[in-house]
Amino acid sequence: MVIKVFLASSSGSTAIKKKQQDVVAFLEALKVDYTPLDIACNEENRMWMRKNVPEDKKPSTGIPLPPQIFNEESYCGDYDTFFDAKEDNTVYAFLGLPPPPGSKEAEQADRTRIVENGTQEDNEAERNLGDATEVPVKERNGDAHEEEERAADGEGDAGDEAAAGDEEEEEEEEADEQAHVEDEEEQEEEDLHSEDEEEAEVQEEEEEDLEETQEEEEAE
Repeated sequence: MVIKVFLASSSGSTAIKKKQQDVVAFLEALKVDYTPLDIACNEENRMWMRKNVPEDKKPSTGIPLPPQIFNEESYCGDYDTFFDAKEDNTVYAFLGLPPPPGSKEAEQADRTRIVENGTQEDNEAERNLGDATEVPVKERNGDAHEEEERAADGEGDAGDEAAAGDEEEEEEEEADEQAHVEDEEEQEEEDLHSEDEEEAEVQEEEEEDLEETQEEEEAE
């Protein structure tokens, strides 16, 4: 596996130059083999770097700036992610490389594996102990288990009775509601009948007035 570091040899930015020097110096201190690729003098390197940096890792401008780090074709990250890995002693994991024996990162990985394995072994031992000491329900509870079963049967009967009582109450409520609806319908019919009678009386009065008016006109 070859670590590729894309650099700009003729960058006018002091910040970019400092970041490039920081990455290169740290890799050399760790004795990590890497290949520097200049994007300032080589258009092919520049285009390859821009093409292979993931879209979600590119800056808002859309143009990634050096230094950019790859492991073969796999993208590792830029200076910021490299710096975070350096602070967390996870540079080898960042580069996709196994940490050398005796390094801080290797010791940290060993401690993590020991903790994880110890937790798994403890959990497995607890499960085995629980299986070995488990006693059948009848032997463990004896008569108490039978009493619990009888009590459960009694609760079931009581529940059935309560359910039957609830059904009766629901039926009574439905009957009352039906009666109430029927009363309302009768009242509406009576109101409509009264309105019809009033309209008939008004019509009769109007007809009588009309007849009286016609008689008076004929008399004149």
